[in-house]
Amino acid sequence: MYISLFDMFKIGIGPSSSHTVGPMRAARRFLMELPAPVFAAVARLEVELYGSLAHTGHGHGTDVAILLGLSGELPDQVDPAGIPARIQAIRAARELVLLGQRPIAFDADRALIFNRSELLPVHSNGMRFRAFDAGGTVLAERDLYSIGGGFVMDAEEVFVGSPLGVEQPVPHHFETMQALLAMAQQAGQPLHQLLMKNEASLHGAAATRDFIHRVKGAMFDCIDRGMTAEGLLPGGLKVNRRASAVAERLRHAPSHASEGAMSWVSVYAIAVNEENAAGGRVVTAPTNGAAGVVPAVLRYYQDYRAGDAAGIERFMLTAAAVGALCKRNASISGAEVGCQGEVGSAAAMAAGGLAAALGASNEQIENAAEIALEHHLGMTCDPIGGLVQIPCIERNAVGAVKAINACSLAMLGDGSHMVSLDQVIDTMRRTGADMQSKYKETSLGGLAITVSVRQVEC
Repeated sequence: MYISLFDMFKIGIGPSSSHTVGPMRAARRFLMELPAPVFAAVARLEVELYGSLAHTGHGHGTDVAILLGLSGELPDQVDPAGIPARIQAIRAARELVLLGQRPIAFDADRALIFNRSELLPVHSNGMRFRAFDAGGTVLAERDLYSIGGGFVMDAEEVFVGSPLGVEQPVPHHFETMQALLAMAQQAGQPLHQLLMKNEASLHGAAATRDFIHRVKGAMFDCIDRGMTAEGLLPGGLKVNRRASAVAERLRHAPSHASEGAMSWVSVYAIAVNEENAAGGRVVTAPTNGAAGVVPAVLRYYQDYRAGDAAGIERFMLTAAAVGALCKRNASISGAEVGCQGEVGSAAAMAAGGLAAALGASNEQIENAAEIALEHHLGMTCDPIGGLVQIPCIERNAVGAVKAINACSLAMLGDGSHMVSLDQVIDTMRRTGADMQSKYKETSLGGLAITVSVRQVEC
């Protein structure tokens, strides 16, 4: 299976790719894949959430995502501004229109079950969908898993080993960075050229370039919206949006070369993640919780390093490949390996992407991604109140700055280094396996219990 650029970057809504985007897709998929006679007979639905989805689902908008998915919505097409009114209408009428086609009685308080005491096999982010007829007989039952970055799979897909990507062969298939580097060396070409050939074989070169610049546009639009929006973020923590005020101060502050640039990078990242926390339109890169890192570093490349269209293409192709390696050989899910898999992977993607955009050698690109990920190892996912706000928003700003620093360090060297990116990714996988579940997006440990919601409100 090949994990494409088109798989890694998904345009969707906040606040979470694994808790919002994935469940929305899963709910829609459950109904879409029912045989027509079964779908026609559905009179009642029940959705049971397990693990991290149960523990932090309310704060991450999982309940809202399920209702939208059952209504037939997709994350990249739903209007974020209209969501609150639609959910209110469903709850008030106690009626849901399945896939926008036929209404059934639906009491969300009874139909959505948050099971905090059990886990489904395969992954922490498990969902069990049940459909009943008018007499209460179970028509269909299916377990689906949201495995990070908006990816959804069932147990059979895990069993056959093909939950990710596309099955179509590509000219330069790789499952490790070592393999990709070897192919590039043999071909005498930079990494991005091999990666473009892969994408072109799947989607066509023109469509690939169009997609890259559409994703870039969505990322930059998100930054711009976040730098103008004001007010409190939803969810009850009473967290004020900061990006707009900080951007205004920076516009009137003396320019201090790199210090000014790094301040703007932080604002870019914060702007994106404030939009994400507010349920706005964002790009998973590789997840929503880590959605600010790649856009912030890409904007830095354009604004401060005279970035051009060709460099943006090199950046995005390389970043997607690094993210695909993290996903394939470890995880990008905070519920599975902690935030090292989210912001850590995003920083590695951004560092490798920036190095490629700046013309680094293949070895320097690999080194940049390795440095960025290495210095996120062991990072926990412990959101206060189950919301993607504290420490998530600032963590993206720090990750973006780390990515730029990692790129700089790598390009000061000749590409030779002790630890490989593949080794760091494997270390992330093993570290995540060793990490206690309370530190993996359950809000049962770390900052989530050290700092109470009441303290934040005060």
